[in-house]
Formats: sequence, structure tokens, C-alpha cells
Amino acid sequence: QLQVAESGGGLVQPGGSLRLSCVASQSIVNIGEMAWYRQPPGKERELVARIFTNGATLYVDSVKGRCTISRDSARNAVYLEMNSLKPEDTAVYLCLVYSRTTYQNYWGQGTQVTVSS
Repeated sequence: QLQVAESGGGLVQPGGSLRLSCVASQSIVNIGEMAWYRQPPGKERELVARIFTNGATLYVDSVKGRCTISRDSARNAVYLEMNSLKPEDTAVYLCLVYSRTTYQNYWGQGTQVTVSS
């Protein structure tokens, strides 16, 4: 079964940067779209960014211009580069991958991002 693992979260001051990584246990050649979601404390999970197999990307308005999603087939990975971080970016960030083999979505356990001075 495909497994997904995130890393790269942590505590950062406002205005700082973080790079989140998500590695899949199988080749992403068999994976369709990949995405980053986040769940702030006490709130519902929301989409942050999505990257399609053709490289097209989609971002939620609140992170446009501050975040970049990318994928690396050689490393079976997807990344989220986050800059100019704000306290409202504080959340658990989760990676979602869609398998073109099983036609199912797979979630990671999440990585905590805390933006605070």
C-alpha cells in the first residue's frame, strides 16, 4: 500500500520561511495529482496547493505569491516552499497523493508548522 510521509515543519518567526517535503513509498510515475492541505487549530482542513501531472499548479488565494509547490519524480517527492510566513499559516500541513493504480487518495500523518514570535 502506498504510504506518504511529510517532514520539514517547525517553529518559525513571522516573515520566515520553511520547506515542507512529502515522500511517497512508490514511484510517483503512478501517481496523479499531489497536493498540500492544512488544518489550523479548531478549524477544518483546507487546500493550500495542488500540482498536476502536467506540472500545472493551483494555490489558495491566501498563499498566492508566498508558496511554491513542486514535484520531483526522481525522489518520489512533492515539496511546498513557504515564504513570508504569517501567524495565520499555523497549522498541521498534510500531503495528499492520488494513485493512478488504485484510484484512491492517500494522506500522510502531517507536519506541524507554527508561526510565532
